[in-house]
Amino acid sequence: MKGMNGGVRRRRPGVALLAAAVCGGLLAGCASMPDSGEVESVDSAQRADADAQVRVYGVPPRKNEQPLELVKGFLEATTSDDPDYATARMYLAKKAERQWRPTASTTVLAEPIPQVQVETGGGERDTELTVTLTGKQVAQVDAKHAYRPDARAYRQRIHLTREGGEWRIDALPAGLVVGLSDFQRIYRSVNKFYFTEPAPGVGGKARPAPVLVADPVYLRKRIDTVTSAVRALLDGPTTWLEPVTASAFPAGTQLEDERLSLDDSNSLKVRLSKQAEGAGQDQCLRMAAQLFYTAQESARVDRVTLQSGGETLCSLNRGEARGYGPDQTAGRPDRQYFLDEQHRLAGLADGEDEPRRVPGPFGADGGPQLRSVAVDRAERRAAGVSLNGQTLHVVDLETGASVGEARLTARGGPKGGLTTPSWDGSGNLWVADQDPDRPRLLRLRGGTGTPEEVPVDGPKGQRITGVRVAADGVRIALLVADGDRSVLRLGRVERQGSGGRTGLSVRELRSVAPKLADVDAVSWAGGSRLLVAGSEQGGLQQVEFIDTDGSLSNTSALPGITGVGGVAAPEGAGKAQALLAERDGGIVRLLPDTNWKPVAKGSAPVYPG
Repeated sequence: MKGMNGGVRRRRPGVALLAAAVCGGLLAGCASMPDSGEVESVDSAQRADADAQVRVYGVPPRKNEQPLELVKGFLEATTSDDPDYATARMYLAKKAERQWRPTASTTVLAEPIPQVQVETGGGERDTELTVTLTGKQVAQVDAKHAYRPDARAYRQRIHLTREGGEWRIDALPAGLVVGLSDFQRIYRSVNKFYFTEPAPGVGGKARPAPVLVADPVYLRKRIDTVTSAVRALLDGPTTWLEPVTASAFPAGTQLEDERLSLDDSNSLKVRLSKQAEGAGQDQCLRMAAQLFYTAQESARVDRVTLQSGGETLCSLNRGEARGYGPDQTAGRPDRQYFLDEQHRLAGLADGEDEPRRVPGPFGADGGPQLRSVAVDRAERRAAGVSLNGQTLHVVDLETGASVGEARLTARGGPKGGLTTPSWDGSGNLWVADQDPDRPRLLRLRGGTGTPEEVPVDGPKGQRITGVRVAADGVRIALLVADGDRSVLRLGRVERQGSGGRTGLSVRELRSVAPKLADVDAVSWAGGSRLLVAGSEQGGLQQVEFIDTDGSLSNTSALPGITGVGGVAAPEGAGKAQALLAERDGGIVRLLPDTNWKPVAKGSAPVYPG
């Protein structure tokens, strides 16, 4: 018999993990069934989690528990699956129990169990003392569940006192402190979705429609996964993304249900507080789209119905939700592109073994030779940088199209040059000029407009060596020169409109690959995921997925490869799942469940975007 949920106790000094399944009598070493804990029903959200059959529970403090063991027991209890940390609270003095807010933050340490040392002093030894936690901090998760790499030495004190004759903790660090292995076991990365703020109209033009943007957060794996994701959605965007996104939910909207669950037809009904009652149909459908894509991260959802005040506000099924999906701007590409041996643009589909030149001047024998290229997300135009890196041309991908005049010329001469260009989902083109005297980031509205310089946060004169803008146009991955190396930064594209004009700036650059001392190439690989080629200090180059919050993606590890000069991955959710890389003067491709295989001689691999 499989699939039963059971209680799993934690026991000191070790940790007991029991899989809740009945084992056959002939199997040696089989764990016994737990003798306590409630049996819970398994709904669709829990079935989506492979770990839903395992429960880990803390144990209360023992009578006459000594201070060192008490602190260890408390730390273990905070890593259990108690929804409200009820067992962990038993280790706290009454005042501390009332004040402790475990959701205020989570500090992640490298060590699975932080080093614990009892200090001398701290008052009367028989009534109070202090325990010091030390370790190597890896990251912080804030009250909105946003992950941020934050490597530093960690040292905090926990004060204990006697209460009713027993030692209890009466002062402790804010939030939770967990080891990295426990963090990876307890939490998982989930995307919430918010709409971009449409830019002000310019010159009487209509404002672009808002686009859904993925906002990654870390939530507990086995605690009502759908419910916790929806509650996090209603809390609003994370601090970093908030300036460029908005929620369709009216301010103050809360979830009325204690727990959400899907019915047998994978339909999700959500009762919202009275703030949602006045939402019009268009607004309600946008609310439903946000909720659909957020809940979809935790379970298979085919329909979302929103209710408030006893009335049904609106309903959205899977097909209708696609009209709001991130793929509306990311595209659903089924081809990859690269420059062949003659520096001409060629394309290749997953089911093909032989690349073919594209129609238009970039694929013609008499056309310009290119150093890098970007195909727009509709796969109708391409932007190419000349072989010497000095000029940028934009052409139609059709027979008979002309090259036309250069849209941009680099200022730095041979010492500088233009980076590989990148298209956002609104058809705007981004590129950086590596002029040593005046490096700059530029955007060409519509791909052919006058280049506009976009200010970038950071030291004056910093040189950008790589640009990859997300389809949503509000997030941009930049490779920034650091001596003779490049580091990866993620920036937020902010828009300010006044006097009929829209000004752009890239703000609050943050590190998303802190362990990599040198990053050679980057590509968007999903709503909140990047494909990165780089190396740690003194290490070999590796190609891996990294989430945009700086955490390692939970995607399976990629086969090893070195000598990579460029990478390409699909950003949308189309059928094409192949990865491309440039290596030793050739293009190699990684199809699902295979290894890297050579495709052709060439360079500069890209997906549309």
